Amino acid sequence: MQTIKLARVHGDFGFEATDERGHTIKMDSSPESGGQDYGVRPMQTLLMALAGCSAIDVISILKKQRQEVVDYKMTVSGEREQGKEPSLWKFVNVEFHFYGDIDPDKAARAVDLSINKYCSVAATLMKAGAEIKTQVFVYPAK
Repeated sequence: MQTIKLARVHGDFGFEATDERGHTIKMDSSPESGGQDYGVRPMQTLLMALAGCSAIDVISILKKQRQEVVDYKMTVSGEREQGKEPSLWKFVNVEFHFYGDIDPDKAARAVDLSINKYCSVAATLMKAGAEIKTQVFVYPAK
């Protein structure tokens, strides 16, 4: 079993979550809800987790296919349900930007495998009703 510890460290809603190895994430509520912008909102951490989970999958798949990924970037944006509590992610768009000598078909396949087969965060979001759309961009090395 994995354990996360959370402590209030800044104002009313400024928290620091720490894993068993000492890695931390700072979180806070929005200023409109009484937060002080100390850290990311908890729901934003889900989008960050999706990016990290999928990035690990995609890079691992492309390395096995001997694709030369010189640089890699992602943009994840989402829209939450309106007028509901809890307000879940209903739509998430993920842009994958690859730089290097990469076959675009292999990049697209790696993204598809990540989102639809391997990434546990993507599976969690989709089981909660989120639609995840992906876009893949391949550029020559910078």
